[in-house]
Amino acid sequence: MRLQNGKTVMTDGPFAETKEQLGGYSLVEARDVDEAISIAARNPLVLVGGHSIEVRPIRVGPPQ
Repeated sequence: MRLQNGKTVMTDGPFAETKEQLGGYSLVEARDVDEAISIAARNPLVLVGGHSIEVRPIRVGPPQ
C-alpha cells in the first residue's frame, strides 16, 4: 500500500521485478486483514515519506 494524492492505493502482489528494498518490518496484532491495512495506512512512512508498506499475515486462524 502507498499514499497517492491523499488516498490509500493498494496493489496486489508480489512482484518479482521490483527494485524496492526491505528497510525493516513491524509486527502488529490485528483482528483481520482490514484492521492490519488500517494500521499500516497510519504509518508515518506512508503518510509523509512516500514509502510503500507491505501487509502480510503471518498466522491465519482464531486468536489464542
